[in-house]
Amino acid sequence: MKRRGILNAELAGALARLGHTDVILLADCGMPIPPGVPVVDLALVHGIPRFEQVLDALLDEMVFQGCVAAKEAKTAPAGAWLSDRFTDIEYISHAELKAISASAKLFIRTGEATPFANAALVCGVSF
Repeated sequence: MKRRGILNAELAGALARLGHTDVILLADCGMPIPPGVPVVDLALVHGIPRFEQVLDALLDEMVFQGCVAAKEAKTAPAGAWLSDRFTDIEYISHAELKAISASAKLFIRTGEATPFANAALVCGVSF
């Protein structure tokens, strides 16, 4: 039994397979899932788990060198959630973020029901 960290076996395994510059799309429950991208669906009901909870778990587990979010998130709650955790966020259109999601190595669906609570997280290295 794991002592700490992400306990969801599917998510933990998918994260362990990622490498430098791979992209994870962390999404609310309304973001379209692109065909062909592996999905870990954590959504239970609207609001559970929250985007922030999953983001914090990922930040405890992984190293990220970048964050990309929709411009529309800047004035939404998700913008504050991301700016509290990342010093440099690249903002693009929501349509461009959807396009990036098609090339993601992993799509993580949360139960978040807040508009624009989506982010592309770029994996970094710990050395």
